[in-house]
Amino acid sequence: MRKFTLIAVLIFAVQIGMAQDMDLSVKWDKTTMVSKSTATLQVVGNPMLRRGASMHDGSFGALKDLGADYVRYVPWFPYPKLAVAELEPPTASTTSWDFSLIDPMTIDFLEATKGHSIIMNFSTIPQWMFKTDKKVTYPADPNEVGWGYGGGTQFRDPTMKELTGYYERLISWYTKGGFTDELGKYHKSGYQYEFQYWEVLNEPDLEHNFTPEMYTKVYDAMYTAIHKVSPKTKIVGLGLAYEKPYWFEYFLNPKHHKPGIPLEVISYHCYANANDGQKFDAYEYTLFDKADLFLEKVGFIESVRKRLSPKTKTDINELGTFVSNAMRAQPITQEYWNLSASVYAYFFIDLTRQGIDYIGESQLVGFPTQYPDVSMINYTNSKPNARFWVLKLIKDNIHAGDKLVETGIGNNGNGDVHAQGFVSSAGSKKVLVLNKRNKTITIKLPAGFAGAKVSTIDAASGDNAAIESTVKGDTIELKPFAVSLVVLEK
Repeated sequence: MRKFTLIAVLIFAVQIGMAQDMDLSVKWDKTTMVSKSTATLQVVGNPMLRRGASMHDGSFGALKDLGADYVRYVPWFPYPKLAVAELEPPTASTTSWDFSLIDPMTIDFLEATKGHSIIMNFSTIPQWMFKTDKKVTYPADPNEVGWGYGGGTQFRDPTMKELTGYYERLISWYTKGGFTDELGKYHKSGYQYEFQYWEVLNEPDLEHNFTPEMYTKVYDAMYTAIHKVSPKTKIVGLGLAYEKPYWFEYFLNPKHHKPGIPLEVISYHCYANANDGQKFDAYEYTLFDKADLFLEKVGFIESVRKRLSPKTKTDINELGTFVSNAMRAQPITQEYWNLSASVYAYFFIDLTRQGIDYIGESQLVGFPTQYPDVSMINYTNSKPNARFWVLKLIKDNIHAGDKLVETGIGNNGNGDVHAQGFVSSAGSKKVLVLNKRNKTITIKLPAGFAGAKVSTIDAASGDNAAIESTVKGDTIELKPFAVSLVVLEK
């Protein structure tokens, strides 16, 4: 009996070893599609991006060095004084317009992204514009979280002139040098920035609980108002937290919009989250499984978009991962940063295959009490972490216009490895490959890869740029949750 058991164990061990030696195949002459996709990110306004905060310099320095296009900027409601420029309603004799706390962070963002396209989204509507039973207060300290600020579901002004007037003035502040307030007083800023894109609100399916019918009316009103002051700005719609089919069916139907209102870009979000109470050992399965569920929904949404509004582009501008509450209370580990980075690379490959235009990682800065698990900057040392470096690796090397070629991984029955080959417009050949598992996997390369350059982000690279190496022999090794880019000479 012992002899039989030992033989069985040896056979099983050999099978495991064989399963880990996976064969990469790339057919460079078999183009499957041409990419439309651009890798990018979102920047959410919060106290750590204020001047003097510990994460300010490292974060904006990293953003500037990244040089990404279509970067989304969102001052958000948990910090009303950092997000809302008119916190009190105007009276017969006064207004409350005040950009003194908002400007420094916003100007630092605009300067860090100068020369690149941006998607602006001051998503928080002044709360006083909504009907409520009593006044909703906000913290006196701008660094204090005010989760209850977003109260109300119905506008006090059903014509929405109050709403659109606010945004006309806010946008004029940054693009026209100033504005005239409700009482006829001129407020001068001197700013002359250009906004290539403006996104109308954030997660309206959650914030103020809009229906798609209500949101569509807001979108149309905002489109007209924004174009009065910034006629070249393209407008992004939806920004949904969840992929609810009815929202897309309604909003993407031109019949539900006023004549002459185009649908230029839609946006929505996904966070692949762990189940609360789950151990980290299970994350490698849960997070990728939830990513796969989202990717299936994207396929459905794309079918709706192509049927109703085929010229509309898509921006999936919040992609991230969440840990359990228990893990969130502890310092985030290097293992997690690498896993989350690998998930973004996985999203990028499969969303590129689905023709998504903009693929945005969320978010530049998070910290304890403010979604630390989605940060691209390590809040313990203010250095870019693996999530940032994977984005930079992809952004610097894979672009819209590159050809996707037929790519496969043999002996990959469990889907532990994911890969995609690209050929650039200049003819360079590249393979993006990632390890989905918390184990080391060896990839056997096809002929012609000897001497190829490899850039790898894994536990060894830590909070630093990709480690550079050269292919020697016919294999490469992927450490747990590693992401590698293999580049062949032309």
